[in-house]
This record gives sequence, structure tokens and C-alpha cells, in this order.
Amino acid sequence: MIADFGDLFRVSLASAALLFEIARADYDTSDAELTALREMLLQRYQLSEADVDELMAMARDEVEDAVDHYQFVSLIKDHYGYDQRCELVALMWQLAWADGSVDALEEHRIRRLADLLHVSHSDFIRTKLLTEERTNQNG
Repeated sequence: MIADFGDLFRVSLASAALLFEIARADYDTSDAELTALREMLLQRYQLSEADVDELMAMARDEVEDAVDHYQFVSLIKDHYGYDQRCELVALMWQLAWADGSVDALEEHRIRRLADLLHVSHSDFIRTKLLTEERTNQNG
């Protein structure tokens, strides 16, 4: 079971919640997106598979209960530097591409979250294009 390590845990949960928000943005959370999210969390936080499953469930519950994104975004802005926030936006793009295409609703949600995270429009576009290029090379 995931122990609550204070800020580290809360920031991990906030990041996972924002990523989960992208997976459900088009109202069709595919198995490919859930698998990609799981892999991202395994690599990013180096948790056990059971802990990642628990983190994903908690993130899903947080997103479903949240009125807005403020609680997640403010925590990330307080604890992540600019480069880390750009990396999170890049992960959002990777997740959006996990099912083979980016839905307009996913793109809109990523744009909105990037703005809330104070990621510049040029970095929003840069992460989008890099992810799209990598996806096309691998696909």
C-alpha cells in the first residue's frame, strides 16, 4: 500500500490525476491509454505495480470528485520547476497519442492544463510536435 509521504505523495497523486484527466477527456478511456498511464507512472515514480494500481485508482477517484483542476495544478506549480511542468505536458501528449490519435477534446484539455501550469504556448506546441513525431516514427 502507498504510504502518505507528505508532499511527495500529494504531488505524485496530483500529476497522476492530471494525466488521468487526459485519458478521460474524450469520454473514451481506452485500454491503450490506461496501459500507457500505468507505464508512465511505473517509470516516473518507480513504484511497485501494486502501488501504481493504487495510485491510478486514487487519481481516478480524485478526478471524478474534483470540481476543477485548481487543487492539482496549484500543488504542481508549487513543487515543479518549469522544465518539470513541460515534461508533464509532454506526458499528457504521449497519453493522448496512446490510442493512435489525438481527439480534439484531448488537445483542448492539454492546452487548458498547460496554460494553468504556466507552460508557454511555444513549449506547448514544441511538446506536441515532438510527441507526434516520435509517435509517427514508432507507429
